[in-house]
Amino acid sequence: MFETLLFEITDGRALITLNRPDVYNAFNDQMRKELLAALKEAEKNTAVRVVILTGAGKAFCSGQDLKEVLANPDRSISESLHKGYNPLIKQMRNMPKPVIGRLNGIAAGAGCSLALACDMVIASEEAALSEIFINIGLVLDSGSAYFLPRLVGSALAFELATTGRKVSAKEAVTIGLINKAVPSDQLDTAVMEMAAYYEHAPTKAIGLMKKMLNKSFQSDLDTLLEYEAYCQDIAASTSDSKEGIAAFLQKRKPQFKGE
Repeated sequence: MFETLLFEITDGRALITLNRPDVYNAFNDQMRKELLAALKEAEKNTAVRVVILTGAGKAFCSGQDLKEVLANPDRSISESLHKGYNPLIKQMRNMPKPVIGRLNGIAAGAGCSLALACDMVIASEEAALSEIFINIGLVLDSGSAYFLPRLVGSALAFELATTGRKVSAKEAVTIGLINKAVPSDQLDTAVMEMAAYYEHAPTKAIGLMKKMLNKSFQSDLDTLLEYEAYCQDIAASTSDSKEGIAAFLQKRKPQFKGE
């Protein structure tokens, strides 16, 4: 089905693996298009309750494949962003399902943006992130200018953006850039444990909370209070909410079905 990535659905979990390990999973046009298609399929498939995004080989994603850029020097970077990267980031942020980044290695440039667009990132302690754009005289793109200051604050965001220095997974946890770092031999276990939680969680409530949190930085208190009330009515009408209340009253563990 795909040539540049692996796509596997197991139970309620969709695993998407960027699969260009010979170039550290650098983005070319085909991989961007295929990743967008895979994410849309994961959203559309009602059996999928959580998405895991990772890379094959030693890297998560090293950003744009510069050989492709050099092969087409007249291409417009802004067009690549408008037609390629931006729809990809929006799809991840608007998907009403959690997206877990499994950071197995370096995430640089647009690859760093891709990691930051995940709802949660669990990394190998050998992994690292770098806003490497400055090294080739470019600026942040693919959402990094949005995500970076919200995660680490404006002063540190400026430092990371303008120096492009590599941030180790351990430091990334300390500064709030990612959620968790574990020894490399424990990465799969840590990711799958978190995925298992979301596979059995109230998916619609999580999707609504994702929308609320996305709106938070652009809303004043009054607007967000109204939106909370609106979303709460929707959540309360779901089968999972009814099951959760019944389980609470019956003093048992709820059996959420994502409905």
